[in-house]
Amino acid sequence: MATLLGPESPWTERNKIYRSRNILTRIRQSQIAGRGFSRGTQLPEALLQERDNRARWHGIPVLVQELYASSHLNSDFSRTRTVLKELSSLLSMEAMSFVTEDRKTAQESTFPNTYTFDLFGGVDLLVDILMRPTLTSMKKNKMNDDLVKDCLSVLYNCCICTEGVTKSLAARDDFVFFLFTLMTNKKIFLQTATLIEDILGVKKEMIQLDGIPNLPGLVQSFDQQQLANFCRILSVTISEPDVGNDDKHTLLAKNAQQKRNTSPSRAEHNQVTLLNIPGFIERLCKLATRKVSEATGVSNFLQELEEWYTWLDNALVLDALVQMATDEVEQSSTESSDESTLATAPLRHRLPQSMKVVNEIMHKVEVLYVLCVLLMGRQRNQVHKMLAEFRLIPGLNSLFDKLIWRKYTAANHVVHGQNENCDCSPEISFKIQFLRLLQSFSDHHENKYLLLNSQELNELSAISLKANIPEVDALVNTDRSLVCDGKKGLLTRLLTVMKREPPDSSFRFWQARAVESFLRGATSYADQMFLLKRGLLEHILFCIIDSGCRSRDVLQSYFDLLGELMKFNVDAFKRFNKYVNTEEKFQAFLSQIDSSLVDSNMLLRCIVLSLDRFENLAEDVRVVEVLSECFLLSFMARVENRLSFLFRLINIINVQTLTQENVSCLNTSLVVLMLARRRGKLPFYLSALREKERAEKYPGCLLNNFHQLLRFWQHHYLNKDKDSTCLENSSCIPFSYWKETVSVLLGEDRTSLCAIASYIDEPYMELDGALLED
Repeated sequence: MATLLGPESPWTERNKIYRSRNILTRIRQSQIAGRGFSRGTQLPEALLQERDNRARWHGIPVLVQELYASSHLNSDFSRTRTVLKELSSLLSMEAMSFVTEDRKTAQESTFPNTYTFDLFGGVDLLVDILMRPTLTSMKKNKMNDDLVKDCLSVLYNCCICTEGVTKSLAARDDFVFFLFTLMTNKKIFLQTATLIEDILGVKKEMIQLDGIPNLPGLVQSFDQQQLANFCRILSVTISEPDVGNDDKHTLLAKNAQQKRNTSPSRAEHNQVTLLNIPGFIERLCKLATRKVSEATGVSNFLQELEEWYTWLDNALVLDALVQMATDEVEQSSTESSDESTLATAPLRHRLPQSMKVVNEIMHKVEVLYVLCVLLMGRQRNQVHKMLAEFRLIPGLNSLFDKLIWRKYTAANHVVHGQNENCDCSPEISFKIQFLRLLQSFSDHHENKYLLLNSQELNELSAISLKANIPEVDALVNTDRSLVCDGKKGLLTRLLTVMKREPPDSSFRFWQARAVESFLRGATSYADQMFLLKRGLLEHILFCIIDSGCRSRDVLQSYFDLLGELMKFNVDAFKRFNKYVNTEEKFQAFLSQIDSSLVDSNMLLRCIVLSLDRFENLAEDVRVVEVLSECFLLSFMARVENRLSFLFRLINIINVQTLTQENVSCLNTSLVVLMLARRRGKLPFYLSALREKERAEKYPGCLLNNFHQLLRFWQHHYLNKDKDSTCLENSSCIPFSYWKETVSVLLGEDRTSLCAIASYIDEPYMELDGALLED
C-alpha cells in the first residue's frame, strides 16, 4: 500500500497523524494512572525519533528516556547530569522568556518544551529521582549536590511555565515535606527554597508546619541569610487566606464562618508551632536589627539601587548572586559552566556595595512581615513579651536614620499606591512593612511606651504632674532598660519624617496609622499633649485642608488620627480653632468630612463625645471659652446638624454590606443616640428620624434598616470581649450602657417612646429577622 500510494500520499500522512495522536493519548492515559515517566520510557525510541521533527519535540522524549535509563540507583549518575543539562538548556530558555514577557500566565502563552517534558513524564521522573534515596538505605553512588541542584532547577523552570506542574507537585504532600529536608544542605538551599515558595503559593490547603520532619532542628541549622529566606516561606503558612472584596468580606459572612470553624485555623496552629521553636523569635529580632555596611554613601546607594532594581525583582535571585560572590572568596573555580558564563571577571569585584545593602533590606522585609503577623495573632501577648525582651524596638530605632528612612530627593523619590504588597522597590516595601509593624506593636498594648526614650518618658510624667492627673499604669510599669536609646525615640523620629513627606506620598497613610495606634485604647491626656507639642495637629489640618490631598485612604487615616488626638482635649480644640480661623477654612474642612462619612465618622464621634463632656464641665473657664469660640464645637452643638449626620450614617450601611471598615458608622450612630438617651432626648431623635423618612417618601425604610443593624450588633459584639473593650475604651462609655441602649431601642413594646418599633407604622414593619437567623 505504501508503495502504491507513495511516501507523501494523503493516506500515509493521515496514518502518521493518527499514530502521533495515539502516542499522546497513551501517554496521557498513563499520566492519569500515575505512571507518566515509566510509560513514556516504554515507547520505542525509533517511533519517538520519527515523530520528533514533525511534532517539534526537540528530542525531549528521547532525552527523558535516557534520563530514566541513566538514573537507576546503581548508576554513577554522570550520564544523568549530562542529560539533565541538555534538558535544562531547552527548558530554561522558555522560563526566561516567561519572566521577560511581563509574567504572562500559562493561559496567555504556550511553552511547548515544558509541556512536552511534562507530557512524557519528565516531571514525575525528576520527583522520583530526588525522592528515591529516601526509599532505600543504599549509600553507594549517592547523588551529589550538583545533580540535586539541577533536578530542582529544571522542576522550577517547569513550574514557572506550566501552572499545572506546580499544582500537581503541590498536591503531593510527601514531596512537599521532602523538599524541606533538603534545606539543611546549604549548597542547594536557594534552589529548594525557591521551589517550595512557588509550590506553596498554589497549594489548596495550607501545610501544617509540625508535619515537617524535625522542624526545630531544621530552623536551628540555618544561618542568618537562610533564616531570612525561610521567612518568605513561613509568610505563606502563618497568614490567614485573603478573602478579598467579595461577599465573604462582609461581617455577616465572617461571623457565619466563625461559627462553623470554632477550632484554631491552620495558620494559627502554625504560629504556635513557630513560637515553640527555641530561639526563633530572638534570631528574628537580631536579623531585623542587624546593621549593614556603611561603605556606600547615600547618593551612590540610591543611584545604584535604582539601576540594579530594573532587573532584580526577586530576593532569591539577588541572594544567589551575593552567595556566588561570597563563594568566589572560598574557591577559585566556579561550580558549573552556566555560572561561569555570567562574567569573565570575578563576580565579587563587579557587585556594587548597594546590592549587598538591598539584599539585607529584602531580608528585613520578610522578617518584619513574619513578626507583624505573629503580633496580630492569638499569642500576641507572648510575642510582645519576647520582642520587648530581645530589644526589637531599640534596635530598629538605631537603624532608622541610616537605613529605614533615608533622606529623599526629587530625583529618586517614588510615589506609589498604598497596596500593602507594593513591591515597587525594596526600600519602599521595607518602609511600609516597618510602619505596619509599629502599628501592630502599639495598637491597644501597654508596650507602646517602648517607642520612647527615657527622657521622653520623663516628659510624659511631667505633663501628667502639671495637669494634676495620675500617670497611666502602663507608663509607670514600663521597663526603662528596654526603651529606645539616643536623643530621640522611634515615635519622635517617625513624626519628624512624617512632616517632611511630600503631599502626594502614600507613606502618609501608613505613617498616620502607626502614630494613631499609639493613641488607641483608653484616652491619655499626656500622650495627646506629647504629640500636640510636636505640632502634629497643625500638620494633620494642613494635610486635610491645604495640601490638596485627594487620596481617600490617606484622608481617612488623618481623620482617624485627628479624632484620637483631639478627643476630650480642650487644648487640642483650642489649637484647632487657632488653625481653622476663618469661615473659608472651616467650610473646606467640613467639605472634606461631608465627601465621605465612612472615612470621617470616627472624627465625628470624637467631636460628639467631646462636646458632651465639655457641656458637663460648665464651671471650668477654659472649657466655657473653647465652647464659645470653637467653630467645630459650635457647629456640632446645633441639633439639626447632629440629626443630619445621624440620618446619613444610618442610611449608607445595611447588614448585608457591613464590613470591618464601615461598621464604625453604626457605632458612631449609637454614640449619638446613647448621649441623647442620657439627656432624656432619645424619643426626640427617633421621632426626627421618622419625620425624615416620611419627608423622603420612604416610610419605615430607615428605621427598619436601623433595627436590623442593631440586631446584628447584638450578635456581633456581645460575644467578643476584645471588640467590646475597644468600644468602651474609645468612648469612655461603659459597655453595659451600650448593651442596655441597644436593648431599649430593640424593645418590642410599641408603647415605649424609646423603642424603634413604636415609630414604624404597622404596614411597614419588616422585623422578621430571617436574615440574621440564617
